[in-house]
Amino acid sequence: MAADAKYQGGHPQLVTKIIASYVRHHNVSPEQIPDLINLVHRSIDTLGKATEPQAALIPAVPIRRSVQRDAVVCLECGWKGKMLRRHLSTRHGLSGERYLRRWNLPSDHPLTAPMYSEQRSSLAKQLGLGRGGRRSAAGPAGAATGSRRGRPRGSRAARASA
Repeated sequence: MAADAKYQGGHPQLVTKIIASYVRHHNVSPEQIPDLINLVHRSIDTLGKATEPQAALIPAVPIRRSVQRDAVVCLECGWKGKMLRRHLSTRHGLSGERYLRRWNLPSDHPLTAPMYSEQRSSLAKQLGLGRGGRRSAAGPAGAATGSRRGRPRGSRAARASA
């Protein structure tokens, strides 16, 4: 008990600065200060040490059943929807890449339902997206003149006389 009360670590000035800064910006009762000191000491002691490996993750649904034609299922909680990216960031604080790494999934594992992706793709094609809309709108005449975006440059003669 006496060993717990007195810290034998090598960074007492650092702990003092951290606690002073925390107390300066937060309302802390006097009864909470010893717990705060112990927490900061333990946190500093664990810095740089290897963390314990986490237990094997158990998915909410089998990985093979996580991608269906009209929906994808979250392996973390079993949520079913058309897209996982927003759900992962809001509910679990994970990006798509971190989610894939966490579950050891290939990088091409879909996070969007295949049918939904096809619908969005066909809509984009109908709207003419991804085909260089500005160039095709100019037609062959614009392509022949070599028109460029932005302010037109002056002729070489005008630049040479300036």
